[in-house]
Amino acid sequence: MTATPAHTSRLTSGQAPKWLPLAILAVSLILGAAASALIGFSIATFALFSGLIFIVAGPLIVGAIEGRRKGADALARYMVYGTFLIALIPLVSVLYTVLARGVPGLSGDFLMNSMKGVTGVHDNAAASGEGNVLGGIYHAIIGTLEITLLATLISVPIGLLTAIYLVEYGEGKWLAKAITFFVDVMTGIPSIVAGLFAASFFALVTGNPMNRMGLVAAVALSVLMIPTVVRNAEEMLRIVPNELREASYALGVRKWRTITKVVIPTAISGIASGVTLAIARVIGETAPILVTAGFVTSINWNAFSGWMATLPTYIYYQIMTPTSPTAAAVSETRAWAAALILILIVMVLNLIARAIAKIFAPKTGR
Repeated sequence: MTATPAHTSRLTSGQAPKWLPLAILAVSLILGAAASALIGFSIATFALFSGLIFIVAGPLIVGAIEGRRKGADALARYMVYGTFLIALIPLVSVLYTVLARGVPGLSGDFLMNSMKGVTGVHDNAAASGEGNVLGGIYHAIIGTLEITLLATLISVPIGLLTAIYLVEYGEGKWLAKAITFFVDVMTGIPSIVAGLFAASFFALVTGNPMNRMGLVAAVALSVLMIPTVVRNAEEMLRIVPNELREASYALGVRKWRTITKVVIPTAISGIASGVTLAIARVIGETAPILVTAGFVTSINWNAFSGWMATLPTYIYYQIMTPTSPTAAAVSETRAWAAALILILIVMVLNLIARAIAKIFAPKTGR
């Protein structure tokens, strides 16, 4: 009699080892780098070849080990793996580029000064090494925060109340259907149209066609924010179980109090995330700000009077109209540093939204 071995190999037992995907990925990266080098190495071709090799080789190897059915299943799985890795490349590339070009331009003076009084003479001196880089983004940060805060104060109450009506009161009514239709239309409005609308509205109200200020820009951004807030809040309110509402009604609680004390607290986490997405959607807008708030090089604390600068318009002007055309690299450095600060602001807003959602989320457990 032939003795049966006590332990059999996972490969010989028809099961792929757990480390196989990582091994295939490592080999794919090596072969992808080699294939890219043959035609002139670049990150794009390296990522493309590596992803294709990974997607093709993975199912074939799994199929050879575990059989045809497992190979077909692995095809879908490896396509998800590969496309996910490929999708990460633009994100990583953008972050790396902004960090590499933006960090050298950051300094305390850059963050705490405006561009008031900075001329091409100063940039020429900085480019030749005879002086420091002057000017900063303090005025643009103040303008961005003020305009975005005003737009949020306008958009969130309107968007949330609209979503409450659609979910709690307007089910099947013609007004709810009309609101839904117009919200869908507003979702696709180009940002420049929102800026023109706000500028025209204030020109009609005040009689001054050149009435540009932070409030006008906030109204333009709120036109872009409201559809996002409405849609997200509506979906979050709809997923609140009806049993919670019915339990509240059974205790004799009125509908408005049920909404404020039961429905909204249950959905507050998703609503906060939606508001953050809406803010991130508009905080980088340039065209509507140029039309409604203009651009200045000094600090304006009053959003209800005078032109204001924001980080997107600051970046635009530093790239398109350098302070010194012969020393454009200085302005480009300022633009990259401002872009990095804008990304950091969005990240901070996301963290704040998560904190708010965690604080106000309904408590679970015993």
